[in-house]
Amino acid sequence: MIIKISGLSDDVHEFVFEDKIDKLELKEPFFGNYVAKIELKKFHNQIIINSNIYTTAAFQCDRCGADFKADLQNKFQVVYLFGNYPEENNLENVVYLQIDTDKINLFNELRDYALLSIPMKKLCREDCKGLCYTCGKNLNDGACDCEKQQADPRWQPLIELKKKMNIN
Repeated sequence: MIIKISGLSDDVHEFVFEDKIDKLELKEPFFGNYVAKIELKKFHNQIIINSNIYTTAAFQCDRCGADFKADLQNKFQVVYLFGNYPEENNLENVVYLQIDTDKINLFNELRDYALLSIPMKKLCREDCKGLCYTCGKNLNDGACDCEKQQADPRWQPLIELKKKMNIN
């Protein structure tokens, strides 16, 4: 995760880091290895890093409760500028380096972006049907035998409006 930049020519360089996920100090839900593909563009006074990080994680579906594994990916870019840090810097993903800096450590960025790849809603599949709210059967395995309850009659005007508007 450390890239030695002293001696690199002004050009595009590619790096691949692959190691166990615990090297990024990540625990559950992550497991296995991570892969980070780095494209480093070096110029006279700046370095631009474009990176993709790939991980695997184990989740429980938010709709049906089934355990599943997911391959996660996240992209990020960091710009490194050589020179003094300005007093007012509101730019995200811009890092200032001393002129004599000889290496860049990507540990924090890889770790942070791996964590950011965890989805807000974890679904075993995109069309997960969830559980029957009456009997609790997983509807992905088939329909349940529950009797469909009639809606409360107070909701009938809204149901009719929904039918008129063709809303599913």
